[in-house]
Amino acid sequence: MTTGGGALKKKQRVGSNNRLSSTLADLDSSLSDGTLAEVSHKPPSLRRSSSHSLLPVISSCSGGFNDAATADVILRLLLDQHYSQFEPPEASSDATSPVDQSEIQIYLHSHVLRRSKYFTALLSERWQLQNESSPNSSENAPKIYRFKLSVPATTDSINHHLAVLQLLYSDDLLSSIDTVSTALNLLPVALELLFEDCIKACVKFLEAVPWSEDEEKKILNLIPFLSDEESKELLARVSPVKSDSSEEMLDGLILSAIHNHPNMAFAKAFVAKLLRDFSSRESARRVLDKAFEKSLRVVKQSLEEYSSPDFRGDHNETEAIQRLNLHTAMTNGKHLLWLVERMIELKVADAAVKAWSEQASFTADLQRAFRDDAWRNIVPSLPAVVLRCTSRLANAVATGNILATRQVRMKLVRDWLPVLIICKDSVSLMGPNHKSLYLELEETFLRIISTLPLSDAQELLQQCLSFSTRNVDDCPHLVAAFTTWFRRANRPPQPDFCD
Repeated sequence: MTTGGGALKKKQRVGSNNRLSSTLADLDSSLSDGTLAEVSHKPPSLRRSSSHSLLPVISSCSGGFNDAATADVILRLLLDQHYSQFEPPEASSDATSPVDQSEIQIYLHSHVLRRSKYFTALLSERWQLQNESSPNSSENAPKIYRFKLSVPATTDSINHHLAVLQLLYSDDLLSSIDTVSTALNLLPVALELLFEDCIKACVKFLEAVPWSEDEEKKILNLIPFLSDEESKELLARVSPVKSDSSEEMLDGLILSAIHNHPNMAFAKAFVAKLLRDFSSRESARRVLDKAFEKSLRVVKQSLEEYSSPDFRGDHNETEAIQRLNLHTAMTNGKHLLWLVERMIELKVADAAVKAWSEQASFTADLQRAFRDDAWRNIVPSLPAVVLRCTSRLANAVATGNILATRQVRMKLVRDWLPVLIICKDSVSLMGPNHKSLYLELEETFLRIISTLPLSDAQELLQQCLSFSTRNVDDCPHLVAAFTTWFRRANRPPQPDFCD
């Protein structure tokens, strides 16, 4: 395509006042089945060939679109099945319908066509030295320009080219664009003809309205043909400014769901689904690790302040602060449990398991807190929340969902076993509903102990005697654990194999 000249000011509007949708509707009816049917109420003046019927005049105004009486340009649109300048590479044959090659003749005006840089170049004197112009019978006769334009032989392509050519006669382009589909049909043709006003109108419309997923794909295919300024707003909608935008969004959603949203349960369920469906597990891991670390830090700090208050004041003030610490620990403990469950679900709890196994000071604060009676009337469910976090992580280790090192497995049981024992001693005051939780965690700890060397297992099993009950038959998990240990301990030592 040869280009030339600059963008001209809009010409005074002449021609049809109809909206583009009406124009396309007229064209659709006249171009159905690949033929050009005559419309009786408009004078036929757009000829296709001697073997085809006639295309109607779109505007009846003198000097308007397709007015043969005043036109000085005769344009032939050639349907070409091999021409697909703006077709995306992935477009299949279903998107095209074979059309018999033929020529459609249309009557236009050079002063209007100069709104298009493409036609400005064709109408330039330099181009006319090579261009075929009709022989004039007289030197004073008006000059008639004759051009050809190849048109992709795709569905409705001819309609879209005719629509853009008609818009050259319009000063109100935006009023002719009322759907994304219309803008996407016109934009490739406007780009082809370098019709800047139409390009700007299409882009302006696309910037301001929503798109479907299919429409977005088409826009992305057209963006490379736009200038940086034209594509700026379109790209801003579909291209992240920063590489970690998705992680920032997930981080914000998690914080909102667990801290700020009034309907927390529904918000958590929705964010959980987003995390499950998120394409990058590593991104989800980083976001969850960050949120886990933050919630754990708040819980630890609250329990530390509760267990070792470093302030002085009257009794009422002290009690109020202690209540606040316990409530803060309880609230963030629930958030922590939700995060742990999401991490295990996505199999990204490695860092959480390791961090949970390195909480000697935290578990010491918990033991001091649970020996006190104050928490029972303030946050009676706090021990259950903490133990559920421990149970979820320990079970992930025991089942192989998380492959933890021997050191991590040993420390996990060693630091959290005393917390379980203290909580179990308070089961009568906490209610029977928690009995299954304790039993589940006991069994999980014993399974982890079975994965440790005999010497480590011996040390930890001795602390598990509190799992026993008056009736030995009620603690088969403890019996099985000691049976396994003694069986292994009584096995004859294996000989050393030397080279």
